[in-house]
Amino acid sequence: MSVLAAALALAVPPPVLSQQAGQPPVDVALVLAVDVSRSMSPGELRIQRKGYAEAIVSPEVLRAIAGGAHGRIAVTIFEWAADSHTREIQPWTLIETAADARLVSDRLLEEDSRGERRTSISGAIARGITLVEAAPYPSERQVIDISGDGPNNQGLPVTLERDRAIGKGITINGLPMMTRDGAGMLFGIDDLDEYYRRCVIGGPASFMIPVNGWDQFAEAVRRKLVLEIGGLVPGTPRDPWHRPGAQPARIVPAGYVGGERITPVQLGNDAPYDCMIGEKIWNQRRWIFDGDIR
Repeated sequence: MSVLAAALALAVPPPVLSQQAGQPPVDVALVLAVDVSRSMSPGELRIQRKGYAEAIVSPEVLRAIAGGAHGRIAVTIFEWAADSHTREIQPWTLIETAADARLVSDRLLEEDSRGERRTSISGAIARGITLVEAAPYPSERQVIDISGDGPNNQGLPVTLERDRAIGKGITINGLPMMTRDGAGMLFGIDDLDEYYRRCVIGGPASFMIPVNGWDQFAEAVRRKLVLEIGGLVPGTPRDPWHRPGAQPARIVPAGYVGGERITPVQLGNDAPYDCMIGEKIWNQRRWIFDGDIR
């Protein structure tokens, strides 16, 4: 994460949200943005849908919702690929009971995802900002949750939209899927987790959970939702997966290195990182598939 983004995460203006008269307040307005670029197979896209569907109705997530100050959250879900492609799966919906969660889960399983060209994380963040600002429910926290299996390679630079979201008081969390199979790996990077930490996530209590295999996906989504709903900082005593003296190995908060909190000034001591790596790889290799994969 850049020094600018880290500073913004520590001092951001209170968000201004539109809301419909009479709508109940929620503990968090949560935007789930799911990557459907063609680097993932139809089977992997199905695993994504099933993972989110199972997590939303899990006992852990339902307990996290019930344990909030208001005991309810608002969720919206969309799929993304290029900056010209977003597809709404679930409009803003109130989840307060297990029945509410089941309706969202069932909606996720009603149909399969369709793979689309290119990977624009910046476009997904921009869409997330628009959705947050149009949320009908007043909320104290607003989170855009990005899952993806590759770096930004189309649209605006990802850091521009990340910093814009942070400046509005919105947190961005990440679920980098570091699977290395399929033709799309030609446009991927080995350190996608570091890319997400340095270039994608940001804002208050932001974090990411890397996924190294599809068998880990469902659990990762469940853990991520519990932390997001509770507004919890990974590795602190209130984190359900925290153990004294150890930080969960699979969860990496923004602004942490080696489990130690670092200041914005210290962030400047990170080795330089190229947040345009995805665009550069695309320009070098696009001829291989004539633009038909990502």
